[in-house]
Amino acid sequence: MDMKRDYYEDVQLFSSGVVVFWFLLLIAFLVFFPFFAKNYYIYMANYMAINILVAVGLNLLVGYTGQISLGHAGFFALGAYGTIILMSKVHLPFILALPAAALGSALFGFLLGLPALRLEGPYLSIATLGFGLTITQVIGRIELFGGRQGLHTPDLVIGPWRLDTDRDFYYLLVTITLILTVAARNIIKTKVGRAFIALRDADVAAETMGVNLTLYKTLAFAVSAFYTGIAGGLYAFVLRFIEPEMFSLLMSIIFLAMVVVGGLGSIFGSIAGACLLSWLDLELRNILSIPYLGEWLQALSQSYFSITGVSNIQFIVYGSIMVLIMIFEPLGIYGFWIRTKLYWRTWPF
Repeated sequence: MDMKRDYYEDVQLFSSGVVVFWFLLLIAFLVFFPFFAKNYYIYMANYMAINILVAVGLNLLVGYTGQISLGHAGFFALGAYGTIILMSKVHLPFILALPAAALGSALFGFLLGLPALRLEGPYLSIATLGFGLTITQVIGRIELFGGRQGLHTPDLVIGPWRLDTDRDFYYLLVTITLILTVAARNIIKTKVGRAFIALRDADVAAETMGVNLTLYKTLAFAVSAFYTGIAGGLYAFVLRFIEPEMFSLLMSIIFLAMVVVGGLGSIFGSIAGACLLSWLDLELRNILSIPYLGEWLQALSQSYFSITGVSNIQFIVYGSIMVLIMIFEPLGIYGFWIRTKLYWRTWPF
């Protein structure tokens, strides 16, 4: 029987030797992955790691606290631009510029969390949507941020190491992702995490029991924005160039889709949803080049659609996945994982 007898059993990272084994196997795979993978798959792994950070941070807000946000592309942009500006204009090293830019995103998250004290549901989503759209418009009109022409990232040097390729950047990115993912898991197990969950389930009852709504609602936005700011700063160095149009409403929607598809209120679900949609995003961009399928779609487009419309079919795939998951498994990929574990635990009965 899986029953916790004290607090330390609830917060321990490894609950059994089996968990330790699989965790060490995961670490070994991540360490040796760049040695046998092609450059494209290393780039894909970096892209997935960045989206994992965003999904984990957004899930802390949406899944665990119950606050909806459609403005996380704005925090993502603040982290990306802030990191580049601090390195190129203020001449801070990357190891200081990245967290400083993320703290700036967290500050904006705190300010955006103030309307959450009076707004909820669709009203809060519209407020966050307005923030995300405003940030990109403001950035595009300030010369310091490169205007509409965007910014190139400076050289990335950490101590004696110069990170020039995706392979070099991979280890730094994966290390940061692992640390922040474990940190998010630990946050949920603390007093702060329990307060987040209480606000999600019944904020009036939580306030009656002594949970400070003002503190924890704004804190949830700040922590989520911090994670997204870190991801944005890392994303800038994956692409080596950023411009305002990249941080669109569609980006915020895809971030939210990762959380919903993976599973609300689940760290594992955030990871799974981010990996799945990141893979689909990269693979479906060149869907017309896929053998047989691409030829069939091209023929179909000549009869009924346009080539431009068919090339954006990944959005149809995203929408179909979300509809199917909401119909058959509201808990997302995490729900499928739970069912699989229960099935094999009782197999063959």
